Amino acid sequence: MAQVEATTERIVAADAETVFDALADYNGTRPTVLSEQFSEYEVREGGDGEGTLVHWKLQATSKRVRDCLLEVSEPTDGELVEKDRNSSMVTTWRVTPAGEGKSRVVVTSVWDGAGGIGGFFERTFAPKGLARIYDAVLDKLATEVEK
Repeated sequence: MAQVEATTERIVAADAETVFDALADYNGTRPTVLSEQFSEYEVREGGDGEGTLVHWKLQATSKRVRDCLLEVSEPTDGELVEKDRNSSMVTTWRVTPAGEGKSRVVVTSVWDGAGGIGGFFERTFAPKGLARIYDAVLDKLATEVEK
């Protein structure tokens, strides 16, 4: 099994603290910036960063739906880590300053990919598909925090 990784990044015209706070707000902002591929969103514990337990379904393709139950941690300043209890997927959001009133948001997801020919296709196509999904989320996030 090879690890599969998908990374997307964006410069947002808002300071890093504002952007991080919006991402960590699982009760308020986060559900409003998710793209159409996310459904059945539910905060089960917490709701603000560290200690949050959140559920959603992610429809990566027309046939592939991932049922995600994510534990949220904040290992360092400006970093949110979402570990899926239902799979090997770990998504890390890093928000850092990027000049006056701007921030860089980098989202990286890694997981253990399948073996064989299915694994080849997963390693080839899944990162691009997930990058498109998170690009849409970053678009909506930018719109939200740049108000």
